[in-house]
Amino acid sequence: MQETGKKKSKGIFKKYILKAHLWLGLLSGIIVLIVSLSGAFFVFNEDITAALRKEDIFHGEKDIQHKKPIPLHQLKDLVNAQLKNEIVKTDEVTIPVDPARSYQFGLIKGNPDGWHHFNSIIIYKNVYVNQYTGKVLAIYDVKNNPFFICMALHRSLLLSDKVGGTIVGVSTIIFVIMLITGIILWWPKNKKMRKQRLSFQWEKVKGWRRKNYDVHNILGFYASFLAIIVAITGIMYSFRITQMWVYVLLNGFSSSTPDFSKYKTTAPESVETVTTIDRIIEQVKIHYPEAYSFGVDLEDHAEADHKHENLSIWIKEKEFTYAESSMMIFDEHSGKLLFNRPHENKPMAERATDATYDLHVGAFFGMPGKILAFIMSLFCASLPVTGFMIWWGRKNKKKTTT
Repeated sequence: MQETGKKKSKGIFKKYILKAHLWLGLLSGIIVLIVSLSGAFFVFNEDITAALRKEDIFHGEKDIQHKKPIPLHQLKDLVNAQLKNEIVKTDEVTIPVDPARSYQFGLIKGNPDGWHHFNSIIIYKNVYVNQYTGKVLAIYDVKNNPFFICMALHRSLLLSDKVGGTIVGVSTIIFVIMLITGIILWWPKNKKMRKQRLSFQWEKVKGWRRKNYDVHNILGFYASFLAIIVAITGIMYSFRITQMWVYVLLNGFSSSTPDFSKYKTTAPESVETVTTIDRIIEQVKIHYPEAYSFGVDLEDHAEADHKHENLSIWIKEKEFTYAESSMMIFDEHSGKLLFNRPHENKPMAERATDATYDLHVGAFFGMPGKILAFIMSLFCASLPVTGFMIWWGRKNKKKTTT
């Protein structure tokens, strides 16, 4: 009698789980489909872009071991002089540590009142420059690049981050609940059933409904564990407070973060010269000769739209990943190094949260991780489709029976 009661309560529990799984799936299915497909398309973005732009990424200048890059203040003026048709001037540059690679200047102008991708970004372009001659090698329109549009679709459905990002974030939370409820529904009663649910056994199966059901369950199971990690890292992008929760959890339930406010520019502006920034660049290269690149803010002090407490430079250690980054802080007037923190000296909680993007796109595990993320994204994209077909098939089956 007690055994019967347990089975009955377990059946009722699974019944409610099934209902939650069904209605949550119908509610978020189209968003999950869009986000999964755009995510799959975006996974190899950097690899493909690097291959297509190879001739511009590498300037091809000869005998560079005996040459020095043009001083940055002169180079900036040379670049802007060649960008006469652009509506904004460049005020930032990404400098590769490898001297064979071109400098990359940025042209960026946003519209904080924009409500969708195409009017919230006025201009976003990458300008590749030969730092030894000052020649502009190529200008790429990032705003209208298919990969960038795909990323905006993935993050915010091409809407503003506030509106679209929230919709995607909520849908991703629902998707996590669906993955968990899906695993509960999938979990077999015995070993025999487990074997059936781990592989396709269609020798005697002819009906499309059963095959569709198996596709939904089996692919869903194999994708679910990795998909939960990808989904949670996606939620951390949509709702930044969740990133802080992860940080606090990994930091021994402490929300304290490293304090860099004491590192300030104290030297008078009068000591700054046009070569100060070049001396800073050389120091970065000396400290991190094996790094990939670092960015420098070239905004003029007098025209700056924000106050500079110092000159902080983030060093990207590897080409296709962002988890490993170091930081240097300089007195922007004197060029004196105030603080240097290599990646390995960062707190564990900070290193973990810095890995959010790499984990999300699979880059944390290199190319095998990206391939796995790509396949998993396609699996996830199939779930709303096969799930809807299960619901639709059962609904129509009931109608024809009555």
